[in-house]
Amino acid sequence: MKFRETTPKRQNITKEVSDYHEHKINRQKDFRGHCGYCNDRDWPRREFFEIDHFVPKVMLTTIKDTDYSNLVYSCRSCNNAKRKKWPTGKEHIHNDGNQGWIDPCCDEYDKQFEREENGKIIPVTPLGKWMYDELKLHKRQHQILWNIEQLDETLKALKPFIDFPESLDSSICIRIIKIYNSQHKLLEELYKI
Repeated sequence: MKFRETTPKRQNITKEVSDYHEHKINRQKDFRGHCGYCNDRDWPRREFFEIDHFVPKVMLTTIKDTDYSNLVYSCRSCNNAKRKKWPTGKEHIHNDGNQGWIDPCCDEYDKQFEREENGKIIPVTPLGKWMYDELKLHKRQHQILWNIEQLDETLKALKPFIDFPESLDSSICIRIIKIYNSQHKLLEELYKI
């Protein structure tokens, strides 16, 4: 299965800002509320999402730390795992084909990984394997959160049928909606949304 349905695309924002945090809302929008690296969605954990400098700040010589094109909407797990790691040691050389990074807004990023039917992320290239290990994409949280998102999307698609139970087995549909609502409430309580 595909790693993610769509590759995030950055807006062409060139406006100067004094602090890169001013870009967080645009980052969230461009990445559709998903981490650029693991593709976990930010709901219900928005407070645990951050802005990553794709090229780490310590490597920047010609790129400003507020440059929008260098920022990635990232979950705390991936941001902490990536940190300052930059194997090439050169600002404009992202990888050597075996180690390093691919910008998650590049279509090549999606070619590094696939998903098993249960949502587990699988690296499919040597560079993908390196990123997989460095980002700790083997963590079960990524598989669990992917499954919750799939369940949410499926249940949202079923909600309209509750008004027309004759078109589906209504008892099954009602049970699914109840499970969805119950899970949703628990997540809201857990994350105090």
